[in-house]
Amino acid sequence: MLSHRTGVIGLPLRLLAREVYDRIVKARGPSVVALVTGEERIVPERAQYWVCTTEAMPEVGADFVAIDEIQLCADPERGHVFTERLLYMRGLHETLFLGSDAMKGAIAALVPKVQFARRERLSKLSWAGSKKISRMKPRAAIVGFSVENVYAIAELIRRQKGGAAVVMGALSPRTRNAQVAMYQNGDVDYLVATDAIGMGLNLDIEHVAFSATAKFDGRRMRHLFPHELGQIAGRAGRHTTDGTFGITGEAHPLPEEVIEAIEEHRFAPIQRLQWRNPRLEFGTVPRLIQSLEESPQNEWLSRGREADDLRALKSLSEMPEIRDRVRAPADVRLLWETCRIPDFRSISETEHATLLARIFGFLQTGKGVPSDWLKSQIERIDRTSGDIDTLSKRLAFIRTWTYVAQRKGWVDDETHWREETRAVEDRLSDALHGALTQRFVDRRTSVLLRRLKQKETLVAEVNDKGEVMVEGEFAGRLEGFRFRQDTTSSPDEAKMLARAAYEALKPEFSLRSDRFYNAPDTEMDFTEQGGLMWGTQAVGKLVKGADPLKPAVEPFVDEEAGPEVAEKVRRRLQHFIDRKIAALFEPLLAMSRDEALTGLARGFAFRLVEHMGILPREGVAAEVKELDQEARGALRKHGVRFGQYTIFQQLLLKPAPTRLRLVLASLWDGLSEFPESPPPGLVTIPYIAEVPVSAYTRSGYRPAGVRAIRIDMLERLADMLRTQDSKAGFEATPDMLSITGMTLEQFADLMGGLGYRAEKGEREKAKPVVEAKAPEAGSDNPIPEEASPIAEAQAEVEAVPVEMESFYTFAWAPRPRTERGPRREPREGGGEGHRGPREARGGDHKGGDRPHKGGDRGGDRGGDHKGGEKRHEGGKPRHRDEDGPRGERKFGGEGGKGGPKGGKPWGKGKPQDDRGRGFESHPPKKDKPIDPDNPFAAALMGLKGKL
Repeated sequence: MLSHRTGVIGLPLRLLAREVYDRIVKARGPSVVALVTGEERIVPERAQYWVCTTEAMPEVGADFVAIDEIQLCADPERGHVFTERLLYMRGLHETLFLGSDAMKGAIAALVPKVQFARRERLSKLSWAGSKKISRMKPRAAIVGFSVENVYAIAELIRRQKGGAAVVMGALSPRTRNAQVAMYQNGDVDYLVATDAIGMGLNLDIEHVAFSATAKFDGRRMRHLFPHELGQIAGRAGRHTTDGTFGITGEAHPLPEEVIEAIEEHRFAPIQRLQWRNPRLEFGTVPRLIQSLEESPQNEWLSRGREADDLRALKSLSEMPEIRDRVRAPADVRLLWETCRIPDFRSISETEHATLLARIFGFLQTGKGVPSDWLKSQIERIDRTSGDIDTLSKRLAFIRTWTYVAQRKGWVDDETHWREETRAVEDRLSDALHGALTQRFVDRRTSVLLRRLKQKETLVAEVNDKGEVMVEGEFAGRLEGFRFRQDTTSSPDEAKMLARAAYEALKPEFSLRSDRFYNAPDTEMDFTEQGGLMWGTQAVGKLVKGADPLKPAVEPFVDEEAGPEVAEKVRRRLQHFIDRKIAALFEPLLAMSRDEALTGLARGFAFRLVEHMGILPREGVAAEVKELDQEARGALRKHGVRFGQYTIFQQLLLKPAPTRLRLVLASLWDGLSEFPESPPPGLVTIPYIAEVPVSAYTRSGYRPAGVRAIRIDMLERLADMLRTQDSKAGFEATPDMLSITGMTLEQFADLMGGLGYRAEKGEREKAKPVVEAKAPEAGSDNPIPEEASPIAEAQAEVEAVPVEMESFYTFAWAPRPRTERGPRREPREGGGEGHRGPREARGGDHKGGDRPHKGGDRGGDRGGDHKGGEKRHEGGKPRHRDEDGPRGERKFGGEGGKGGPKGGKPWGKGKPQDDRGRGFESHPPKKDKPIDPDNPFAAALMGLKGKL
């Protein structure tokens, strides 16, 4: 271009335009060189050479015109701009299109009398395969395709290699140049960049590594085309220096044909160029939109995707306040120029359209954007505090006002606002460079790496808090018997720090192991995931042993501590867990060692030990039936409770044994994540379907409905249910709701889970009985009947609105069976009686055990029936027990001790009332007081006691 008198060159990036401008200024001076981009405009009066971004190229008659990276004609976003320049931008003497060989066919078809010249690459580009970042050699560039990915890679390199420079297309030229200078000067050996590195960066890069081979192109995620990969990989090796390219991280390997194409610089020809009609009609907004959406007539051209400016035009044209103000072609042209303001902020289309509408309103007045308003917008951005993301957003915001200030006639004092926006951008750029350097370059690492290369000996020490210091710098922390190194150090630095730290830790390991071996068990504990703790520090974990109750331990000891320290820690941990199991499972272990248990009792005890003290009854119903009373009595001596639903040892339901049982059982089952024990003291807990039922059983709970109830409280509830007529139906008593801690609705769901049918009903709520004081005896003026307090109170009660209350009636709903036995005949001397729940409902009744309100916290509630005696509680329905033969019903304990006083054997005396007893949730009605003046009062009081 400089060989001609005048020239214009269009470049794809503002960064590249600024670099070329600086080079031409150095060669010809600033008085003849103009720089025109979307956000920057430097135009001297005697400008001869114009350096521009492709979108900002002016229509001047220049001797020479050049378009760089002409293959961008196929770009979905910006391709139509490059295609327009290809078709219509010409120099008076020479026109030059620079780009890939892939455009050769398209240019030959669209540009007449074109000549092609090929420039071969002087260096060789080779495939190097996959390499981890930790093993990547210096002078390498790692390419990512999102800001988050670039920051993550730079952070990783900072920890492992000491730091990296960051280059992205969104950076200002000032920030980009400062970051590149760090790399070129050797302050850092690595560069992390987006695909913007593929254009305009001529750096000393020996290797390019792709962290991904797909990117988001503004609409969707897509894989990079081979020519795009080649453009980026070509940054490795310059002039006669060979370069390599490869992948890193989670990037998929490139296909062989793509690798070969990149190495030989041969890519598939571009078949379609993006195009948009450059001949626009500004008569009306609809005509303008129609002209923009016109389709091409040439087979090499295809209409590009809807650009941002067209979307903005459509959005503004739908606003009533804009539509009413656009009346003339000049208004349409001004609206189109406003819509071409790029969306630098990228907040949302609606937010961008709102801003454009505001600017259009200012411009249509003919006075431009008010200075006061523009000043307030810029002052909000002119702040250099904040992190990288905040500063990047402010830079994007200032670019909008930089663009506005560059438009002729849009602001009052163009020179002032161009300088003001440029100054703000420079301040933000410097602040962003400082933030990037502070975050992604570790000065301490650089210093330590230099000492490592010089092989200097570093001084290390350990303080009383376990902090390890190397050369006065924090290197890590001693946690238990493991050294946790500072994660901010790079791998090379980490090796050096670890070597110095372990030298200082050798005597500390020995002293700490002695203290641990002599520490009491109270300083140790196990976690719900099987970890072993010494105070707040993890020192080991439980592992599966030869028996569920005999787990092994694995100590957490660094190899550098030595085998003697590791063995001492292991022995101490094994002693701790063995003693913990012996203490918490003492009833269970004592039963397993009891030689007095023989035969079926010993086998059943083995089952209990195998299940750590809790057995669901339905799983061992047959074995329970085979146990005689002597065997059961022997087991009860060890605290075994034969409940209606579960057989368990009461002492093993405490929180500490439950917590240990869950850990040991999960360890034996090989679970990767152990279930946590419920908080102590809860009667019910939520039932989660994803949690195995066995976890609830080991926790001491039985699922029923949407909740699970503690098994000992369930047995207390079963004692209460045995007194009810489950065939005719019954209501919940206050005691039932009290022991479960549930509302009536929750209790109904629980009963459904236990096999009962709940029928909901409503009834009138009972009115309270009002008592009035009777007149005193001997009163001279007795109150007339019509004015008595009783009558007045009764009238007040009747005046109260009727209130309704809900109640539930529960009845046993056994599961249907395909085969049923013959119908039972009534017993001699009484009716068939109440048919209660079958085997799952009958608990074992031991002679002398007697259920009462509130339940019996020790022993078997409703224990075993002895001798098959047919007894029942006085006036209560009969129930079958699972231990007797089919058809027999057993009630109470032996000798009638199980029932209340006055109970008689079935068939003797008066027939018992077989009707079900009902209970209500409201308090019972109070009896009317007996008049003491009544001559029959004494007789009535005596009779009341007998009734």
